[in-house]
Amino acid sequence: MKQKRQALVRIFLVLGILILLNIVGVRIFGRFDMTEEKMYTLSDASKTLVKNLDDKFLVKAYFTGDLPSPYNNNKRYLQDQLDDYRAYGGQNFQYEFIDPSGKDDVEKEAQSYGIPPVQVQVVKEDKMQVEKAYMGLVFLFGDKKETIPVLQGTTNMEYEISSVIKKMTSKELKRVGFLAGHGEIGLDKIARLKQMLDKQYTVTTVNINDGRPIPPDIAVLVIAGPEQPFKSWEKFLIDQYIMKGGKVAFWLNKVKADLQSQMGQPLNLDMDDMLEAYGARINTDLVRDVRCVPVTVQQQMGFFTIQNQIPFPMIPMASEFNKTSPIVKNMGTVIFFFASSVDTSLAKGKGLQVESLVMTSDQSGRQEGMFMINPNEPMVKENFAEKHIPLAVTLQGAFTSAFNGKQVQTDSTTPSSFGASSPSGTSVDTKIAVIGDGDFIQDQYSGGNKDNLIFATNLIDWLADDIGLAAIRSRETGAKPLDEVSEGTKNLVKYGNLLVPPILVILIGVGRWRWRVAMRKRLESQNF
Repeated sequence: MKQKRQALVRIFLVLGILILLNIVGVRIFGRFDMTEEKMYTLSDASKTLVKNLDDKFLVKAYFTGDLPSPYNNNKRYLQDQLDDYRAYGGQNFQYEFIDPSGKDDVEKEAQSYGIPPVQVQVVKEDKMQVEKAYMGLVFLFGDKKETIPVLQGTTNMEYEISSVIKKMTSKELKRVGFLAGHGEIGLDKIARLKQMLDKQYTVTTVNINDGRPIPPDIAVLVIAGPEQPFKSWEKFLIDQYIMKGGKVAFWLNKVKADLQSQMGQPLNLDMDDMLEAYGARINTDLVRDVRCVPVTVQQQMGFFTIQNQIPFPMIPMASEFNKTSPIVKNMGTVIFFFASSVDTSLAKGKGLQVESLVMTSDQSGRQEGMFMINPNEPMVKENFAEKHIPLAVTLQGAFTSAFNGKQVQTDSTTPSSFGASSPSGTSVDTKIAVIGDGDFIQDQYSGGNKDNLIFATNLIDWLADDIGLAAIRSRETGAKPLDEVSEGTKNLVKYGNLLVPPILVILIGVGRWRWRVAMRKRLESQNF
């Protein structure tokens, strides 16, 4: 009886503790996230966004019930994320899951929000079937509405949600202007980048051919891949924009390379004096790197012509980043296309804060003079003797005007609306970014490498003083492929995965066997 009573007391104590833990768990939010980059914990930027909500923000998640894997896992992950937002947002952040299955009115409601039905494959009665499903979200805040029509997966989920919250709660979106009129890359060629920027900014084109100053409401001016030289008065307009605190991204090609003709020609944009005044120079060279992208070439094998993939050093795959910069934190790889190196030695003594963001590997070099572009050229060790050549840099501080003590040259093309006032000698504190490649953001070149777009977007965030969400966007790409580690580490991981689990099972088995033997001997000694 005494033993039964003690057993009942223990059971009630355990139940009481479990009930207490559940009550505490409901009232107090917490989570143990053991991942290196805290992938399952809301970032400070997201916490700040929901904490500062001043009105009810509602998320309606239209999800069909009983979805097969992996869609049910996506739903669970989404619910966990929304729980986190609600924990920090309080009563102002609410969400609800709605199952439209078999409910015509709910299906119509979902479709009115721009959430379409999609086809998913399910296994029922040992048969593969295609069924209709809903997997979308609508965000409602005041009279504003934003929709994610189909949730494709869990990657970048926090960024997608937080960027929507920020866009809907911001009173006015900052404007990012892409310069036009000199053969620059048009917005139609960077549709994927524009789609990412549209989540936080108003993206537009800026044309200075009318001679008027760059609008002061342009938060960031991007000069991407121009092909025609800039006139003196055009540079003056850009210079004065910087002097008044404007931020500029100079993404310029210094060599025009043609893979078809396998030749490259120096590209004169007549901007060297301007950049040098700000402390930077894009060299007239082409960077080559052992760590590069393979290209497909035709090779003759006897009587046959075959297509083969070979590494092409002129398309470097950069993975050396400034570890202290939030712009490139957790970045994977950025692919550049016939890039030129950037020199910041001219910034010495100017009181500027200079950072190299992206560098080549420790086996790289430069081609100068005659630019012969031959993918079949053998990779000679002497051509890759340099380390960590800067490809992208930032400069911050008070810049000296490129027209300080100089006259603005005008000609017959100068618009009558242009007025060359006395240039400001020194700017207010501002920022510029310089990259020796204007093509890395183009859809046809960036391809499936999302890191190119993330890098460009993070850089624009930094220029716009809006780096908060960049930390979320970058950490989603933080996983490094195994081929980036040493051979010894790869072998350790491989054989560790093969040997450690069975060894652990054996050790546990031996431990249990020894424990049972010891217990048997103890019982036998007690009986005697």
